[in-house]
Amino acid sequence: MAVPVIMPKLEMSQETATVVAWIVQEGERIEKGEPLLTVETDKVTVEIESPASGILGGIQVVPDQVVPVTETIAYVLQPGETLPEWAEPSSQAAVQARAAHPPVLATPVARRMAADLGIDLDEVARTGPGGRITKGDVEAAVGVSSRPAAGTGAGRVRATPAARRVARERVVDLAEVTGGGPRGRVQAADVMAHESRPALGPEPEFEAVPLRGMRRTIAARMQQSYQTAPHITLTVEVDMSAVEALRDELNARAEGLGVARVSITAILVKVCAWALQSHRWVNASLHGEEVHLHASSNIGVAVALDQGLIVPVIRSAERVGIAEISSRLRDLTDRARRGVLAPEDVRGGTFTISNLGMFGIEHFTAILNPPESAILAVGRIAKRARVIEGEEGDKVAVRPMMTMTLSVDHRVLDGAVAARFLKDVVEALEHPNLLLW
Repeated sequence: MAVPVIMPKLEMSQETATVVAWIVQEGERIEKGEPLLTVETDKVTVEIESPASGILGGIQVVPDQVVPVTETIAYVLQPGETLPEWAEPSSQAAVQARAAHPPVLATPVARRMAADLGIDLDEVARTGPGGRITKGDVEAAVGVSSRPAAGTGAGRVRATPAARRVARERVVDLAEVTGGGPRGRVQAADVMAHESRPALGPEPEFEAVPLRGMRRTIAARMQQSYQTAPHITLTVEVDMSAVEALRDELNARAEGLGVARVSITAILVKVCAWALQSHRWVNASLHGEEVHLHASSNIGVAVALDQGLIVPVIRSAERVGIAEISSRLRDLTDRARRGVLAPEDVRGGTFTISNLGMFGIEHFTAILNPPESAILAVGRIAKRARVIEGEEGDKVAVRPMMTMTLSVDHRVLDGAVAARFLKDVVEALEHPNLLLW
């Protein structure tokens, strides 16, 4: 019998998801557990697996379409089976899309490899059963595309399948398009931007870019947070001498052990996780008329992407050593930038750190990441004069100083509670041995 493919709810607050691309086309064979399509939420881009083995049919949605969660988007049929009477036929948009671009038979592995390498399946030789493109066909195409074209000295233009499709539709020469993707790969947006450039006349005063995908969701969530949660902000300076010495010592040992180097952000994660265990109202989230006081310190670290901001989470950071935190942080950041985070990587955060110090920023305030009650904004470390108190009197010394600003939800906690938490964070950074208590 027909098995519906449902748009899953990947996150607690998720209401919709955007279809990125169908990996398998209507009429193609699919095995249970193999990827069917790619969808994007406000936090992650993920592959949706087939719920059953059979033939994909009755596709209801097309790329770039925003779909409510739990909605049926396609069906998996048995060979020879037709859609049941209660099932919706393929959407007109999907029918038109398939008519304009007939499906290319290819194995799921071949499709993923082609997408990763920017290979257009329409241009790949088909040697598999029934004219299906195999992994070997894509590998062979890579070898051909990497060789210079005869008489030109130029290789094939690297472009995503979507970019090649848009270029064909709009009669755009990909060789004239500047690629904005990884390693200069031409993306669909690059083709559309190239086509929109006026051939003659003055440059336009502005470019109207619609809010889409992650950017649209961030805009809505940040507006809601800023308008709904009354923010309190507290700012402190901290002497980072002890932290820098600790980092240097740990990294010297890391080189000998062959483990990941420790970053300042990793130490901040550990210190905040430690302090949150004593300040449960900072490690809290607001849900309607209830405040949830969390037992674990699940620290989210903001990562900047071209398309927006994402906050992967290091879970139970109070139980993990600094070296392990640094390793997890490196892995999460790398996967975030490659767009391969899993939904569980961004779920369940209880506190967020946003560090803009690497951009030379001295001080800034961050907007709360709902439903969390606190977020820490971290500036750069810079040498500044500081008065050092001692038994023989005060003296001025140059120290590596860092500014931190804590924003909290006044509905959940008051300024004094936030101040005590921030005081403990400063003390732990200036005296890291406190973490051993």
